[in-house]
Amino acid sequence: MDDIDLAESHLLGWLSTVGLDAHYVRAEGDYLYRLDEQGREIPVVDFAGGYGSLMLGHNHPEIVALAQEMLAAGAPVHAQFSRHPYATELAARLSAIVSRETGEDETYNAVFANSGAEAVEIAVKHAELDRALKAAELQAEIAEHIETARAAVAAGTAAIPVEAACAAGPDAAALAADGIDALAARITEVNAARAACEPLLFALEGGFHGKLMGSVQLTHNAAYRIPFAALGTPARFVAREELPTLPKIFEEERVDLLDLDVTGNEISVVTRRLPLLCAFVLEPVQGEGGIQLLDAESAAQIQSACAAAGVPVIVDEVQSGMGRTGTFLAGTGIGLRGDYYALAKSLGGGLAKAAVMLARSSRYRPQFELVHSSTFAKDYFSTTIGLKVLDLLEADDGAAYRKAAERGEHLLAMLRSVQRDFPDVVGDVRGRGLMLGLEFQDQSGSEIEELRQHAEGATLGYALAGKLLRTHRVRTFPTASSPNTLRFEPSIHIGDDEIAQLESGLRDVCALLRVQDGAGLLEITPAA
Repeated sequence: MDDIDLAESHLLGWLSTVGLDAHYVRAEGDYLYRLDEQGREIPVVDFAGGYGSLMLGHNHPEIVALAQEMLAAGAPVHAQFSRHPYATELAARLSAIVSRETGEDETYNAVFANSGAEAVEIAVKHAELDRALKAAELQAEIAEHIETARAAVAAGTAAIPVEAACAAGPDAAALAADGIDALAARITEVNAARAACEPLLFALEGGFHGKLMGSVQLTHNAAYRIPFAALGTPARFVAREELPTLPKIFEEERVDLLDLDVTGNEISVVTRRLPLLCAFVLEPVQGEGGIQLLDAESAAQIQSACAAAGVPVIVDEVQSGMGRTGTFLAGTGIGLRGDYYALAKSLGGGLAKAAVMLARSSRYRPQFELVHSSTFAKDYFSTTIGLKVLDLLEADDGAAYRKAAERGEHLLAMLRSVQRDFPDVVGDVRGRGLMLGLEFQDQSGSEIEELRQHAEGATLGYALAGKLLRTHRVRTFPTASSPNTLRFEPSIHIGDDEIAQLESGLRDVCALLRVQDGAGLLEITPAA
């Protein structure tokens, strides 16, 4: 039994075919360490950065010291249903930072979680609770109006014109003749049917919001989503070119309830918009979608349409937030303002599993806290780590954000120089701050069978990442939904030497691709 691997062995077996099955024994800063056959450490520069989780690097000494101090002191981890002053402080500081960046005079309530996918799902759950409560409030209001109309008819102070009953159905004359009870029954029947419609979720095409049962419905990649489509409410994906028509899209999905209005001595049937549109979910920088940036015009179109239709905007900053793009929120630079924010990854400082959903206080429903909970969320350990992360990011008037921007510009300049020298191999370089991507040209027409197979199987990026790891001791991965795009998300401490090491590796890979040297690119050999 000792030789049987039951921990996702199929995935590990596949990783071994592209040379990515490394076993790391230590981590520090922007380096991971593996052992050679003699037991000596081999340093590997980590440009994957925990998929955006290592804004401050592996095992930051101040964060490690704090963690050790808490563990040595016997810090309470499981103390649910009690006071959590550390979580309260973290929530207040996050709220203040978001308010500062957005320039809006509003606070944000926090609900803590363990992962980015959970934070996204919490935002959607809250938006749906808010929508459902508003729908119930509307129906209760309509019921009151019906009773008001019924009382007016009984008192002889109002009547039902035939033309007024037309809105309730084709048999208007019969409804008017049968009186208020028949009309009220018809309105109640129609409203019940319409209110039973499923809520509608919208998401920007190309986005990735997790692989849990709910969040995967918002993830555009069909390979992740389709097998589980029957398990959740499907989202309607909106392409960027459709954004100018977003008001029309929302209007096409409009559902109205019927209501009775008593004005003077007449009763009329009027329509009231049912809050059916739950939320619009998007990333300001699509990470898994290939490091695709949302522009200011698109952000404005989304916000304008959503505000007009009463649709809350959920901004997924799980990968792009916490300063990675040069500002605490990646959406800051394009004027994006959310009703909800999802933060995770670097919030845990590379040690804790921490995430949070922030909701505008003007929208927040306190009863949500009674219908949602998480055993490991909001604990002393993860929230105290989160506070330390904010201390480090906000120190010296946000020097960490400036460093992310500066290091990102240096890395971006290098990637663009590689693109200029290999335009036949590199299709695009894009991103902002320390969230960058380099996209290789399609190799599905390659004369080399192995390259062609990788291109057709959407695994070329992994094969090229394997080459970088084996030969150049550089670790990176492709983005899941754009597999020809390698991602680069190191910490703010990434140095010029490490960037030069990556450049050497990329130039080697590009040169081999240019001459279609399949053996040089893909041969799996033990790392030196």
